Amino acid sequence: MKNIYDIAKKINIEKEYVIPYGNDKAKIDYSLFDKIKDRKDGKLVLVTAITPTKVGEGKTTSSIAIHDGLRRIGVESLLCLREPSLGPVFGLKGGATGGGKASVIPSEDINLHFTGDMHALTSSINLISAVIDNHIFQGNSLRINPERILWKRALDMNDRALRSVTVMQDEKKGTPRHDEFVITVASELMAILCLASDADDFKKRVKDIIVAYDFDNNPVRLGQLEISNAIMKLMKQALLPNLVQTLEENPVFIHGGPFANIAHGCNSLMATKLALKLAPIVLTEAGFGADLGAEKFLDIKCRVGNLHPDCVVMVATIRALKLHGGQPFEELDKENVEALLIGTANLKKHMENMKKYHIPVVININHFESDSAKETKALCDWCKQEGYEYAFCSSYSEGSIGGVEIAKKVKEVLEKEASHYAPLYDVNMPIKEKIDTICREIYGAGDVVYSDLALKQIEEFKAIGYDKTPICIAKTPQSLTDDPKVLNAPTGFTVTIREIRLSAGANFLVALTGKIMTMPGLPKVPAAVLMERK
Repeated sequence: MKNIYDIAKKINIEKEYVIPYGNDKAKIDYSLFDKIKDRKDGKLVLVTAITPTKVGEGKTTSSIAIHDGLRRIGVESLLCLREPSLGPVFGLKGGATGGGKASVIPSEDINLHFTGDMHALTSSINLISAVIDNHIFQGNSLRINPERILWKRALDMNDRALRSVTVMQDEKKGTPRHDEFVITVASELMAILCLASDADDFKKRVKDIIVAYDFDNNPVRLGQLEISNAIMKLMKQALLPNLVQTLEENPVFIHGGPFANIAHGCNSLMATKLALKLAPIVLTEAGFGADLGAEKFLDIKCRVGNLHPDCVVMVATIRALKLHGGQPFEELDKENVEALLIGTANLKKHMENMKKYHIPVVININHFESDSAKETKALCDWCKQEGYEYAFCSSYSEGSIGGVEIAKKVKEVLEKEASHYAPLYDVNMPIKEKIDTICREIYGAGDVVYSDLALKQIEEFKAIGYDKTPICIAKTPQSLTDDPKVLNAPTGFTVTIREIRLSAGANFLVALTGKIMTMPGLPKVPAAVLMERK
């Protein structure tokens, strides 16, 4: 690994703005942004993917591949990724630093403690909960209703036992009540970290958080608890973007890590805005499939940050398309052109969705050794027939050489096609109309139904002025529907909205669909156990 100061030099960051964490990672002093804020922004490229499958599409790997590929052909670029959560690291997915020769390093540090951002977030989240319960215990001058506390404790770990807990159980002066934990990356504080434009904006948003209601059903905001300065002390370093490198010594910002299924799924706005001042091409990745991460990137992050994305890269694999086309998982290494072509319906749906935002789209076919010549030709012919721009990538095994083809294609599209980006919906539309628009236009739903609770919550949030906000839908990533078992590109299905939650500091509403959980569980054989067997 190159010394982190040398990596910073590659994007012209002077030593005085580099706060090293050892020799191989660093925080970047955000006062740098004020110094270079008048520079012209670079081009912004979003990397997204088809509906995820258990074979893995390689979205992060592809993001790194395009970055390394661009730098290999002499084009300066910078990559912005999200920080991994310990939940998937020890759960189902494993690490989130790419794969093979298209990886960011030091991988183990990034996947585990990194620079302490997740610890700072978790500590801040739980400080808020502790202060709320202490305030009630010590006399409750704000008249907080214990039955209407909205703020949830958090842990950066998949732990289904914490989905339903009892707190204040043995306190003589307290009233026992039901509560729940969320995983840290699903907390509103993570969303605020990733949507804040700077430290002052972060503090303002934190004060705006509605943590509870009082006995008269008036909102109680965090600012009333008078702990925003304490939170700022915990979060001071966590607010700064992290700098690391790829295996090929190219600079990468990794900062912020909300999940895209239960949160908004994008790296921090601060890191992205800084990157756009430092490089002519900036790549960023949004979590899970385009129906989740990309939609939230384009309808929430770009709207909040006044960003103008110039291109979308849609990652797909022949293996995943065959799975969507009905081929059994155990038989994916067998050639099956028919299943592949059936599965292209999923790819086509995501491509059509991205074009609704009026942005050029390129298909990145992440190549695997099991892809047969007939399958490869069939997919290429299909792309040409549909009029899609496409290229192959084999960086997992070949490094930047394998990323040159897709890098050249991205460069070509950026030079020849203009983006006319516009969000999918107007935030001034009624809440239900915004939710319906996403479900029908992006997912392909035929109907959207609401529980009585969700309908009641919509009216409550409208009454306190939160009906003109973006929508963040929490939905399974494994399907365009709210049922994880339904693959490919179904139409006419029903999406069920069971609950609406308000993130007042982040300034969006979270609509929970189907059986989605904000505290995931571990699989039967967690990745943590597999580490023992290596």
